[in-house]
Amino acid sequence: MRMYDIIAKKRDHMELSAEEIAYWIQGYTKGEIPDYQSSALLMSIFLNGMNQQETADLTMAMAASGEQLDLSDIRGIKVDKHSTGGVGDKTTLILGPLVASAGVSVAKMSGRGLGHTGGTIDKVESIPGFNTQLKKEEFIYNVNNIGIALAGQTGNLVPADKKLYALRDVTATVNNLSLIASSIMSKKIASGSDAIVLDVKTGSGAFMKDTEEAFQLAQEMIRIGIGVGREVVAVITDMDQPLGYAVGNSVEVIESIETLKGNGPQDLIELCLILGSYMLLMGKVVDNIEEGESILRKKLSSGKALKKFEEWIAHQGGNIGVINDYHLFPKSEYIRPVIAKDTGTVASIDSERVGIASLLSGAGRITKESQIDLGAGIILQKKIGNKVKSGEAIAEIYTNDASKINEIEETVLSAYKISQQPVQPRKLIHGIVSKEGTKRF
Repeated sequence: MRMYDIIAKKRDHMELSAEEIAYWIQGYTKGEIPDYQSSALLMSIFLNGMNQQETADLTMAMAASGEQLDLSDIRGIKVDKHSTGGVGDKTTLILGPLVASAGVSVAKMSGRGLGHTGGTIDKVESIPGFNTQLKKEEFIYNVNNIGIALAGQTGNLVPADKKLYALRDVTATVNNLSLIASSIMSKKIASGSDAIVLDVKTGSGAFMKDTEEAFQLAQEMIRIGIGVGREVVAVITDMDQPLGYAVGNSVEVIESIETLKGNGPQDLIELCLILGSYMLLMGKVVDNIEEGESILRKKLSSGKALKKFEEWIAHQGGNIGVINDYHLFPKSEYIRPVIAKDTGTVASIDSERVGIASLLSGAGRITKESQIDLGAGIILQKKIGNKVKSGEAIAEIYTNDASKINEIEETVLSAYKISQQPVQPRKLIHGIVSKEGTKRF
């Protein structure tokens, strides 16, 4: 088998066999196939596409490129949640303890962030002492005993994806449904969960800007999941404004704690309830979504979800004092309000611009080697539909880099559009995709 022939075959719009795809993935992961040949094949795939069978074969070849976690020692059904990424997306921090308090095991592998803000691992590491480098035995013990554990992805989990994504990023081949779907699902399959709830974002702050493309991506991932024997459901959610008010790392953890205390933003609570209800349904704890939502609301209002969060922190070495003393989190030296120049109603917020502002503040990474500032970020004061007066604060900047404050302020201001007309609130949930089909709302 020659890589030259595989490239030529896809160039000529022909279907690749499972053996050809596996040959490519294995060879590239081992360093036996050079970047220039993989780049050529990626561009051929980008231009000519892959069918459902090719996409499934690519997913499984990538999942098999490294370690595949065996979670069979964990009791019950393991349900994972994955977001395609957004701005202010801290749902894992709330969903983990919330769902665990309702009886579903949450064995979560997460990564660090590259871009707007940190990943889930970065966020929880803003809690002093929190250990994300758990040994497998510790990870399994925690899930079996308190229902939840979170650990950083091992370096050998889907190494093919790490190499291929870096190559796609520099060859303009990222935005292809088959390549995106296989990248996401290979990691979820290798992580060992029985069922997966996908939060597929759409809008200005999402990877998929177009709602129809988000539905197509969800449908592709559902097909892959079903094809490899996993229970999968996708919720299409809005990212045309940041989720909640906080964008950063420690600021998002604080907002998550406030949500678990019952004081969270309505959009964040609503999203966690819908995602969590599907996690309970797939974990066989409830028979329908309505029952799941009712249980989760009770776990929030009773304080049991917050108690589970405290248990989770303690079992991973974190300082539980942060729950009631936010001064224990990393701090920013400079805090500046962003002042509105116009009076009216917030008509739109460009999530991507807010994400860029957060990146400038130090809360994100430009490269994998960048040092992240866990105390930096943006806290919005106004969301879509809120009235605002000239001279009023629409956001606050948190940073330790005084030289960037003016640029951050201008970036946040450019994200806001103020209207003189009434503005309708945005729809948070656009639809559900499952093996039963697609529902649009």
